[in-house]
Amino acid sequence: MSAGLKLPPAIFLIGPTASGKTQLAFELATRFPCDIISIDSAQVFRDMDIGTAKPDAATLARFPHRLIDLITPEERYSAARFRADALREMAAITAAGRIPLLVGGTLLYVKALREGLADLPEADPALRAEIDREAAAHGWPHLHAELARRDPQTAARLQPADAQRIQRALEIVRLSGQTMAELLATQKPDAATFPYTTLALALVPDDRSHLHRRIEQRFEAMLDAGLVAEVEMLQKKYTLDPNLPSMRCVGYRQAWQMLEGEIPAAELRERGIYATRQFAKRQLTWLRGMEGLTPFDPFAATTPAAVHATVAAHLDRASR
Repeated sequence: MSAGLKLPPAIFLIGPTASGKTQLAFELATRFPCDIISIDSAQVFRDMDIGTAKPDAATLARFPHRLIDLITPEERYSAARFRADALREMAAITAAGRIPLLVGGTLLYVKALREGLADLPEADPALRAEIDREAAAHGWPHLHAELARRDPQTAARLQPADAQRIQRALEIVRLSGQTMAELLATQKPDAATFPYTTLALALVPDDRSHLHRRIEQRFEAMLDAGLVAEVEMLQKKYTLDPNLPSMRCVGYRQAWQMLEGEIPAAELRERGIYATRQFAKRQLTWLRGMEGLTPFDPFAATTPAAVHATVAAHLDRASR
């Protein structure tokens, strides 16, 4: 964009799972001329509704969401594809005279959108299949140990069962002979302009115990709503395996394990809640490392009014 031309506004509303992003987004979309774009790597999958906390049809009719229900659970989605999709949708929203409101908790996607992507090796289906076979034979902790030998920096920030990220990191080091950090140090990210004046709102609880209670209540509600039946339906409708990104999603993984007899049915609730808490912990770690955020405690009574005032001030500045 040429110098002197104002950049249009955009708003990010990000935070951990169960922190109240969705309801606050609806309030903002009611009060301001915003259109919602989902930043959720699980809601991209069609027919995965209960375990992803996807809004129901009536809610979506009132508050349409872009970038949900894009692919089947058999397919894979990437940060690079999200960036391209989000930039396209943001441009369309801006062209219509409205404001993109990007809402979700997949913070890798936020980073990719705001900062661009480095030129890392493309996915190699044959190598990924080989890594999956090794994982089936020896387990993901075994491959995490290999990663720790070959790329200790990346391994240190991954859990031994984080199959998707372990697979990608091993793929990179086996293809290139270099660690992810070494590759990133020798190149600049895709510095395509992000042509927006952004306000990044982050929901960060002062007291995690409140978040933990919300996580527990929400997972119990998902079970009551039929999460296990949803996974059974997905297994019948699609050709799935537990290593697909869709079935690695929190809740779906535990329901799959229960249906396959790998964990007792009596343990599903506790395992799902524990996995969701760990997921929220990783999201909060991401948030601590991100710059340019305006944080709010999602459980403070004053937060909705404070967020509304912050957004109004941002839009006022952007319009001058």
